[in-house]
Amino acid sequence: MTNLVEKQPITKRYQRFALFGYIGLLILMPLWMFVFEPRENHSIGFIFAVYIVPLLFPMKGIIQDKPYTYAWANFIVMLYFIHGFTLLWIAPEERLFVLAELVFATSMFIGCTYYARYRGQELGLKIRKLKEDLADEKAAHEFKDN
Repeated sequence: MTNLVEKQPITKRYQRFALFGYIGLLILMPLWMFVFEPRENHSIGFIFAVYIVPLLFPMKGIIQDKPYTYAWANFIVMLYFIHGFTLLWIAPEERLFVLAELVFATSMFIGCTYYARYRGQELGLKIRKLKEDLADEKAAHEFKDN
């Protein structure tokens, strides 16, 4: 269904932002952790599980262009914000990598947020408001009582 409705230019722009950040993190994290600044005190499995595997979870939905995946991928990108801001304070020698991580994470966060919003609107997807749910529930109870 997502391919039937054409994307507006602003939607495409935010998708490019999201993909820039996502692909950037997918490339940066393994190179940083395994090639440029290997962590001697962490196992390869630990580094892979903590820094790379979380980025693989939304891959299928991003490839399939699902707005919902873009929305929940923001929960994953928070790990990279926490990691980046922590290292910004404790590892000044890695500042270049940290800044790259924060640029990619910020791009992914902004892109995913607005892409999910605009693409969802284009497709007619919406999250029901609590007010609507309460009104439906009230109507159902009034109908049942009569």
